Amino acid sequence: MARATIKIEPLHPDSTVCLHAVSPSGKPRDPASGCTGRRNYAVVCSACGPVGQPHGLRVLAEPTQRAHRDSHKAAPAPAPDPR
Repeated sequence: MARATIKIEPLHPDSTVCLHAVSPSGKPRDPASGCTGRRNYAVVCSACGPVGQPHGLRVLAEPTQRAHRDSHKAAPAPAPDPR
């Protein structure tokens, strides 16, 4: 079974992923970059896709990330093939 990674991705106001350097306020460091700033943070699982609704602050997305990671740990392992 492949290992799932659960990340918190910063989002622009139009819900696209923001990879730009930003200041602590969430505004772009380089005004010429075309970045509109960060608005939300989404929890994204490599196995399940987006998890829940985006959160306004990164710290609010962390419990969702932790809970989803724990749900993968709690999932029963597939039974070995008896052949």
